Amino acid sequence: MHRQNHHAWPSLLIDPYEDKPREECGVFGVFGLQDAAALSVLGLHGLQHRGQEACGITAYDGKRFHSERHMGLVSDNFAGTDVAARLPGDAAIGHVRYSTQGETALRNVQPLYADLKSGGIAVAHNGNLTNARALRETLVSNGAIFQSTSDTEVVLQLVARSRRTNLVHRFIDALKQIEGAYALVALTNKKLIGARDPYGIRPLVLGLLDGAPVLASETCALDMIGATFERNIEPGEVVVITKDGVESYQPFAKVRPRPCVFEFVYFARPDSIVDGKSVYEVRKRMGQRLAIEHPADVDVIVPVPDSGVPAALGFSQGANIPFELGIIRNHYVGRTFIQPSQSIRDLGVRLKHAANRAVLKDKRVLLVDDSIVRGTTSLKIVRMVREAGASEVHFRSASPQIRFPDFYGIDLPDAERLLAARHNHAAMEKMLEVDSLGFLSVDGLYWAMGEERRNDDAPAYSDHYFTGDYPTRLTDFEHHNSDKAKQLSLLSEVA
Repeated sequence: MHRQNHHAWPSLLIDPYEDKPREECGVFGVFGLQDAAALSVLGLHGLQHRGQEACGITAYDGKRFHSERHMGLVSDNFAGTDVAARLPGDAAIGHVRYSTQGETALRNVQPLYADLKSGGIAVAHNGNLTNARALRETLVSNGAIFQSTSDTEVVLQLVARSRRTNLVHRFIDALKQIEGAYALVALTNKKLIGARDPYGIRPLVLGLLDGAPVLASETCALDMIGATFERNIEPGEVVVITKDGVESYQPFAKVRPRPCVFEFVYFARPDSIVDGKSVYEVRKRMGQRLAIEHPADVDVIVPVPDSGVPAALGFSQGANIPFELGIIRNHYVGRTFIQPSQSIRDLGVRLKHAANRAVLKDKRVLLVDDSIVRGTTSLKIVRMVREAGASEVHFRSASPQIRFPDFYGIDLPDAERLLAARHNHAAMEKMLEVDSLGFLSVDGLYWAMGEERRNDDAPAYSDHYFTGDYPTRLTDFEHHNSDKAKQLSLLSEVA
């Protein structure tokens, strides 16, 4: 196992209104269905929560590839009835993006496409490669020319340079060189390919629509198009879909799977089924366990919308305390709102959240959220609830304390900006200005998922956010910190 307690690199810009882990990305693919691109639009709508920065679709009509990539939401770019005409074909893949590797620019929007000797190939990727930078440096030194700064292009370059003759074998050859987390879909002129990293960190499922295969990051995307869930793509599995059916490859040495636990905490949509478990029911159980671990003598349980709602319901039912919508969320706030001054920026939380005074006034309130990252938004919400007349404000997090950054496609801040990494419990209570504060335990999180936490070197999930136990090597991060240490050493010698 790989334990780290260093700062993440590189750090990314943080939306001052959104103190949540950033969504990663979502992938979707369909093969052998008329108007495949139009179906992909619906599937990407179902996955929009996984990334709102950009979206793209590539389709194949039997002769040509057709591709559109845009900044912004699916509904803003693929609305109307002419999608099938713009992107004809019975096979397509799509992607919704939040960047954790590569700048925010159209050249990084996926699917990425390349012409190979064997024909065209388009690739869409959810996750993050932890050795992408090292691979890229080697490729560039050997003459490769990159058109993007996305780690996904590394996969394309490796496929293109593989000496294997069969495309599937070239694809697998590329996968064997990469490290980290990935759920990939790729489209060629004859095949739809899906792949999941050996630890299964990022999710990928297989469904059927009128007998035709569909790949998606979550089951909610299958529901969106009326497809039925067939099975999970297994960790380390590569599926190759052709007109003859679905063929499965297991090219990697078996390791104990460690899916990302944050799919249950925050990322997956509540109506999705992940690893056979209802996300909604797991989140309710998190709240029920939280009520046992950190009870409070209060009048009302109030969720921080929307992600805190299931856990708050569970807490309410477990503690037999009324559940009320004491905070109302405005769903019509754009992510690119322009803030003209610092005083206006400081009011930013009110753009998304408003206090329901009728519920809060003169009440002892317990707020429930899915997690606490930096604590900045949590503090603003606490102050807003107090201003609405609450006599006491208590806070509960339905996830354990987040102390470590992520390297697998989730944009968590550096450790130095994670509240629980920098402060003890008493300090956090004081900083958040709450009467009491409680976090779900790691054991409690596993209990909510119907699992028993293992105390050996093979936990059932990737829970590194709380434990610092990373399932893979962190090649780029370790190389960067090694170089940084050498630079500091040289500076000290000069001094």
